[in-house]
Amino acid sequence: MLLKILIALAVLLAGFCIYAATRPNTFRYTRSLAIDATPETLFPYINDVHKFQEWNPFVKDDPNNRITYSGPDAGLAAACDWSGGKSGEGSMTIVESNPAELVRYRMDFRKPFAATHTAEFTLKPENGKTVVSWSLSGDNNFIGKAMSVFIDCDKMCGDQFLKGLANLKALVEKPGGHPRP
Repeated sequence: MLLKILIALAVLLAGFCIYAATRPNTFRYTRSLAIDATPETLFPYINDVHKFQEWNPFVKDDPNNRITYSGPDAGLAAACDWSGGKSGEGSMTIVESNPAELVRYRMDFRKPFAATHTAEFTLKPENGKTVVSWSLSGDNNFIGKAMSVFIDCDKMCGDQFLKGLANLKALVEKPGGHPRP
């Protein structure tokens, strides 16, 4: 009887591993929001690692998060490390910065899982506003594939991205806030 249970468990585990292995090798999660501000007004809040923390939902949701900065405040090589209870541990470094258009970060996650991904922010003027898009992309290793069987990572990240973009919108659109240039 025990042998039959062990064989059944082994078959289930093998089936799960085979199914997880068929999941996509890469991922890209993107959310966008139109904000009533120019790209020039929004750009510093994305390109400056200090200002980014003013609206970053991952920081705001983790009161134990500690952040340290290195390199310049903004632009290429600007970086910060984070360590927190809910947010894990890692670093982000600006690897591309095109004024009022694009900021690309290399995201190096250390805890709870080691991974390197790319976060990208694009700014596109549209109908008198700016559409800000926040994306995260990378390779999906086996652990990521297995997790995606149980967790909707697109929804989980996407919800946080929308929360952050709403924080940014509230910050730059607030009365008496930052005037449009």
